Amino acid sequence: MENEALLEKFSMLANERNHQELRIYLDDQLITDIAELIYEYPEQADLIIDNLSISRAAAAFRILDFPLQEEVIRNLSAAKVAELLNELPADDRAAFLGELHSEAVKELIRLLTPEERKITLSLLGYPETSVGRIMTPDYIAVREEWSVKQVLDYIREHGKDSETIDVIYVVDEKGKLLDDFRIREFLLVATDTLVHTLMDDRFVALHTIDEQEEAIQVFRVENRVALPVIDDQGILLGIVTIDDMLWIANEEHTEDIQKIGGTEALDEPYLDMPLLKLVKKRVGWLVVLFIGEMLTATAMGFFEDEIAKAVVLALFVPLIISSGGNSGSQASTLIIQAMALGEISLDDWWRVMRREILSGLMLGGILGIIGFTRILLWNSLFHTYGDHTFLIGTTVGFSLVGVVLWGTLSGSMLPLVLKRLGADPATSSAPFVATLVDVTGLLIYFTMAYAFMSGILL
Repeated sequence: MENEALLEKFSMLANERNHQELRIYLDDQLITDIAELIYEYPEQADLIIDNLSISRAAAAFRILDFPLQEEVIRNLSAAKVAELLNELPADDRAAFLGELHSEAVKELIRLLTPEERKITLSLLGYPETSVGRIMTPDYIAVREEWSVKQVLDYIREHGKDSETIDVIYVVDEKGKLLDDFRIREFLLVATDTLVHTLMDDRFVALHTIDEQEEAIQVFRVENRVALPVIDDQGILLGIVTIDDMLWIANEEHTEDIQKIGGTEALDEPYLDMPLLKLVKKRVGWLVVLFIGEMLTATAMGFFEDEIAKAVVLALFVPLIISSGGNSGSQASTLIIQAMALGEISLDDWWRVMRREILSGLMLGGILGIIGFTRILLWNSLFHTYGDHTFLIGTTVGFSLVGVVLWGTLSGSMLPLVLKRLGADPATSSAPFVATLVDVTGLLIYFTMAYAFMSGILL
């Protein structure tokens, strides 16, 4: 809402139960304003829905978050729920039902008309993350032997029931997709032109079992507002529109960010999620990372004698392992994002490795020079490190090169390896990479110490 006055007016009309004024008030609001009213007054959702036309009610319902959708349905009468569900676009209805428990789905499916029930069950039959689950059967399909006049007449008659009329599809008598046209291509030619004379048989289509995440890349590359969805025989079953793709892209992005942060993906808004459920989502990774970090203590114990001989080595342990962890986290985040945007694929692994080797050497070299210089400078001012300052600085400098190089390689390759194994690359989260590099970083550090200080301090 633009200001509190609108909220106050609704509250006043709702308290007075002035339905006539309330309908006029709601009719003057944008759909997004209606949705915000429901967010502000979820307990009044039934009143809001009852005083809206069913088409506007469905338009507002479809943009609500799932937890609120569930609460709205719970507060409505059975008759209103049936009316609302039957009005919803098939893809939005399937998306909502797909989030519910099976018993609730069975009850709501019974409220649908036979035709809508058939469509919904068909969509729910596809895998949850597939294109088939989000396609809509509401589209305009014409025949190649029609004239442009017949096409335009058909659009006028049936266009109001279509998800979009921006794109028109050409099918044969069996429903096989032959071509697609933007509507302007029909508007800019003579009305007696036959459809088949305009066809070039070039079109891009999705398959029902394609992953939604892959479909996002197709939309991005093709710059389309809608794409057709076909089966193995090329039969046109539905379309997917850009608004669905934007919604899916937002969900995928949110899920990846949460996984990169070292937690399971949250399936509800943060503030709506029960505390115990939130803890359950976070504790798994924390335990794994904690056990991993315990290996760091084990590695420190393995080099206990060396640390006792040269206590000064222990001073730089946090510096070494944090530098490796930071470089690994940087690399994994960059690669996961590049994979999500379709900028790199599994076939690019060697190009990625080659770039990260060079990047790791340069980044490690920069940090190594800074570390070496700082040790020499600090010792000249405060005489902190004794007679073997140069050896200590050299050890730290070369260790930083090795650890940062290993960090960038681990962080960049792990997402690609997980993708090859069929896992989600986002699970190679920054904390996981950092923990991995912490343990191996100690091995690199003390190996360098042996190389430069054996027989002198060690």
